[in-house]
Amino acid sequence: MNIKELTVKELLQLQAFATNELKRRSVVRTQNNPLGDYTEWLVSTALGLELQPNSKAGYDGIAKDGVRFQIKGRRVTPHNNSRQLSAIRKYAERDFDILAAVIYDESFNVIEALLIPYEVVGEYASYKEHVNAHILILKGAILADPRVRSIKEAVCS
Repeated sequence: MNIKELTVKELLQLQAFATNELKRRSVVRTQNNPLGDYTEWLVSTALGLELQPNSKAGYDGIAKDGVRFQIKGRRVTPHNNSRQLSAIRKYAERDFDILAAVIYDESFNVIEALLIPYEVVGEYASYKEHVNAHILILKGAILADPRVRSIKEAVCS
């Protein structure tokens, strides 16, 4: 196999197989890396966003019109089918305008790709004191909310 000839998705699938084996060997405890960086790349490419430096708190990308996007991804597996996104810190400071969230299956196929306005995040997320952040789970009523827009077609093309 010539790794340089693999597509981005094939490289991610190879990483997923390696991570599964490392988990079986108890070398790693989770299966989500490099999910964050890939999701930021995927969404920013699909929407034409300018990615911000990693040290930028509150949002990951900015559109040409100044709209700020926080970008989160989650990979569900047979061993962990949770759709809970990583912590949304300092929600009250309104550092982002839209949350872009992507849910993948075990092989990095996109299941859901959504744009969720800031206000909608606040309606569905729960503040958890022990993590000092809001937690959003992408299942149930939020998926049917008419203010939430699917971008699955854009990120999959």
